[in-house]
Amino acid sequence: MQEFHELMNDFLEIDWWGLGTSVTVVVVALAFGLMLHAVLFHVLLRAAPDQSDQSGQSGQPDRVLALIPRHMAAPSRLLFPLLILTVVAPTLVMSEELLETFRHFLSMAFIMAVAWSLIRFTALLQDLVLRRFQINIRDNLKARKMHTQLGILRRILIFVISVIAVSSMLMTLENVRQIGVSLLASAGVIGIIAGFAAQRSIATLFAGIQVALTQPIRLDDVVIVEGEWGRIEEITLTYVVIRIWDQRRLIVPITYFMERPFQNWTRVSADILGTVFLYVDYTVPVQEVRRELQRILEDSPGWDGRVAGLQVTDAKERTVELRALMSAEDAGVAWDLRCHVREKLLEFIQREYPQALPKVRAEVETEGKA
Repeated sequence: MQEFHELMNDFLEIDWWGLGTSVTVVVVALAFGLMLHAVLFHVLLRAAPDQSDQSGQSGQPDRVLALIPRHMAAPSRLLFPLLILTVVAPTLVMSEELLETFRHFLSMAFIMAVAWSLIRFTALLQDLVLRRFQINIRDNLKARKMHTQLGILRRILIFVISVIAVSSMLMTLENVRQIGVSLLASAGVIGIIAGFAAQRSIATLFAGIQVALTQPIRLDDVVIVEGEWGRIEEITLTYVVIRIWDQRRLIVPITYFMERPFQNWTRVSADILGTVFLYVDYTVPVQEVRRELQRILEDSPGWDGRVAGLQVTDAKERTVELRALMSAEDAGVAWDLRCHVREKLLEFIQREYPQALPKVRAEVETEGKA
C-alpha cells in the first residue's frame, strides 16, 4: 500500500503541462526542419534541372547545384530537424534528468548526422571532379588515373570520418570515457600489443595509400596476375578485384601489388604487340609466308598499321620456328588479331605449300641376303 502511494505521489508530481508543451515543441521543431529541407531542396532542383544534349535526350547535369540534391538530400533530411531541435532545446520544460537524457541523445544523433553528411559530401566532390574525366573513351589513361586516386582517397576519408564519429559518440558516455581514460593511464602495454597485432592491417592501409599515390595499377588496367589475364575492376583499401577474361573475379590483397611482380599491359599506353608462332618444315618458303602475313594484316581491321613482320626465330631438329609480329590498339583486339592471323597462315600453308607442314623423316635400311 505504501508503494502505491509513492507511485501516485510521483505521478502527481510530474509537470504534465510542461511535458506536453515540450513534446509539442519537439514535434513542431521536427516538422519545421523537414519543411525547411523540402523547400530548400525543391528550390535547388528547380534551379538546376538536368540539361539535355543536342539529340534531345536527358544528359548529366552540368552545374554544381544539380549534384547537391543527389548526394546531400538524405543526410540533410536528418540534419535539418536536429539543428532546429538544438536551437529549441534550452526552452524545453522537463525534469533535469529527462532533459539531460534528451540532450545526450540529441548530441549523439547530431554527430551521426554530421558524419553522414561529410561522407556524402566526399561523394559529391568525387563526382564533381570526375565529371571531366570520362573512362569510357579510347584514350582514358588520365581518366583512369583520377578515378583510381579519388576512389582510394575517398575510402580513406570515409574510414577517418567513421572512426572520429564513433569515438565522439562514445566519448559522450560518461562511463565509457572514464573506462577509456583508465585504460590509457594504466595499461599502456595493451596499446603496444594491439599495435603489433594490427601491424598487418596498418601495413595494408598504407599500401592502399601508396597505390593511390604511385599508381602501379589503375581502374581498367590490363594485368597478368597469378598467370591470369584480366582487367582491374575495383580497388579498395584492403583488396583489388580483377575481372578475368572468362568473367571470373580474382581477389588479391592490395599489398600484393607492392610486394610481388606482376604485368601491367596498360601502364603507359594501351597499344601492344602480339605474336604468333608457327612450326613448319625446312622447305617452307619464308618470303612467301612473309608476304601473305602482310596481306592478311592489311585486310584485318584489328591491325593498327604500326608493326608487322615475320622472322625465323629458331631451327630445331625437325622444324623451324616462325614468329609473326603484329601491333594492335589494345590487348583485347590483339588477342583476336593473333587468332585470325594464326588461322589464315595455317590455311595458306596447307593450301599453297602442304609439303612444308611438319613431317618426320626416316631412312630404312635392309640387310642383304647372304
